[in-house]
Amino acid sequence: MDQLIVLLPLLGAIVAGLFGRLIGDKISMLVTCGLLVISAILSGIVFYDVAIAGNARVTELFTWIDSGSFEVSWALRVDTLTAVMLIVVTWVSAMVHIYSVGYMSHDDAKPRFFAYLSLFTFFMLMLVTADNFVQMFFGWEGVGLASYLLIGFWYKRPSACAAAIKAFLVNRVGDVGFALGICGAFALFGAAGFTEVFAAVPGMADAQFSAFGIEGHALTIICILLFIGAMGKSAQLGLHTWLPDAMEGPTPVSALIHAATMVTAGVFMVARLSPMFEYSPTALELVTYIGALTAFFAASVGLTQNDIKRVIAYSTCSQLGYMFFAIGVSAYSAAIFHLMTHAFFKALLFLGAGSVIHAMSDEQDMRKMGGIYKMIPATYILMWIGTLSLLGIGIPGTPIGFAGFFSKDIVVEAAFADHSAHGTFAFIVGVSAAAMTAFYSCRLMFMTFHGTPRASQEVMSHVHESPQVMLIPLYFLAAGAVIAGGAMYYFFVGSGMESFWGESLKVLPGNNTVEEAHHVPFWVKASPLVAGLVGIGLAWVMYIGSPGLAPQLARSLRPLYLFSFNKWYFDELFDRIFVQPARVIGFGLWKGGDGAIIDGLGPDGIAATTRNLARRASLLQSGYVYHYAFAMLIGVVILVTWYVLSQLG
Repeated sequence: MDQLIVLLPLLGAIVAGLFGRLIGDKISMLVTCGLLVISAILSGIVFYDVAIAGNARVTELFTWIDSGSFEVSWALRVDTLTAVMLIVVTWVSAMVHIYSVGYMSHDDAKPRFFAYLSLFTFFMLMLVTADNFVQMFFGWEGVGLASYLLIGFWYKRPSACAAAIKAFLVNRVGDVGFALGICGAFALFGAAGFTEVFAAVPGMADAQFSAFGIEGHALTIICILLFIGAMGKSAQLGLHTWLPDAMEGPTPVSALIHAATMVTAGVFMVARLSPMFEYSPTALELVTYIGALTAFFAASVGLTQNDIKRVIAYSTCSQLGYMFFAIGVSAYSAAIFHLMTHAFFKALLFLGAGSVIHAMSDEQDMRKMGGIYKMIPATYILMWIGTLSLLGIGIPGTPIGFAGFFSKDIVVEAAFADHSAHGTFAFIVGVSAAAMTAFYSCRLMFMTFHGTPRASQEVMSHVHESPQVMLIPLYFLAAGAVIAGGAMYYFFVGSGMESFWGESLKVLPGNNTVEEAHHVPFWVKASPLVAGLVGIGLAWVMYIGSPGLAPQLARSLRPLYLFSFNKWYFDELFDRIFVQPARVIGFGLWKGGDGAIIDGLGPDGIAATTRNLARRASLLQSGYVYHYAFAMLIGVVILVTWYVLSQLG
């Protein structure tokens, strides 16, 4: 059963990718969607068997690499952490596949699109079921490849091609760190399998690395390198610039890659390696600060964006920051809990945005929307459900609330319960980001659905609700956004947490911040909700109560507005520091090195010299007899002169 869950999406990708033109669009979509639904159903069965019944297992398929003493098997590690990720990946992917049947109905390359979707799902499943570093790296790189193909799916658009290349290159930066971390782990432990490495970690807790005259704590160096890989995949501050541009791909791609799966790969990886990170307080502290800063940065940028998909993209970036600072305070279960609920409500928001774009004749600018809530009531209600779940609306101290209420609050409470400088910093930033999240999320809803219509009369005349094939996946995701948090709270972070997670997550004694989070003061529990209500109130005042207040405030605070609107100028900064110097160096090597030296002295130089000599020699062939007689006379003079001089010598 475990093997089928992983291999069925690959089978769908092969069928649609290689035989799509032969079998046609409908059969390609039917095969890929059907196999994903089967995989999702099997994932539910495995989740119950592994996470609830406690039957964790490792299934070895075959020996992959056998070179001297180095041996790596291709094995499927299915424990509670894997089972949760199987649910997230397959269920969301199945919904995205079904939704895409309607959304991509007018595209002329549907088999290729569905093949890419299924291929991405296969690589993601390979990543989460990996039993060793090498197998995880295979899935890691495969996910990067598939995301490149999906972001650049509409390859005739220059912006889509540029976004795909940017995503690929930025992720390669993080992947260098990830690869070095894997090499460091193998050098330290002499093994690549998780079981062997995790068992050896306590004995290597004080080991030192010495290289290039620099000595440092081995586990800290390895964990920081591995975290750099997570920063790339999960778009953390510094390696985040690819995520908003990736919205150039079709909306279902945004929902699959940037809401529930690829961007959470980094969170999963660090949680999987919790037995290593627990022995490196410095690395965990770094994770906390980076996560908290990312949450604040992305939320501040989301305040001023006008593209509906980019607002949701920055929301994703911010929520990933929450997950990482939860990991940084050893609240791994809280991070995965938020990962799971986030998958439902953020996929719902992305697909809901796709429904809006579909209704608005492919318009994505919120400034050209407004006044459409009565025309697409189902999409309107569903997006409010996703928004309220994102905001974490609920009643503190009770089991009443949306899914995001349970997961986001436990993350913030765990940061406070850590009672450390970095934990307190994360708590303050998390509450601040919650207020900004509420503001930009409600701003999105008010600008998109309420107020006076700002679209042209022609566009407004074509506004219509999406077909059922697009709405049914939204109903499913909305159910998850409502009930997933309350239903799974007991298992993920409640009193059943220890037996539920088993050995899949490692927390050292004294680091159990999730348990401590249940005993924080009430004001700590209420602070994210209060911050959210403040953000909602401000958004209502500025976009419903007094619509002219927003542009007036933007003019009066223009430097801050531009700082947020231009995304803290990270793209411009990176362009100045990295892109322009690289372009200058590349141009110089091309013209000065390759053109002037290599080609000039090599193939082009030899050819030019030969051509020049041949042209000069051809001038001797004038066709006049007296020229030839004169040349003969000169030759005779030269020969006589040579003879006379040789005799005299």
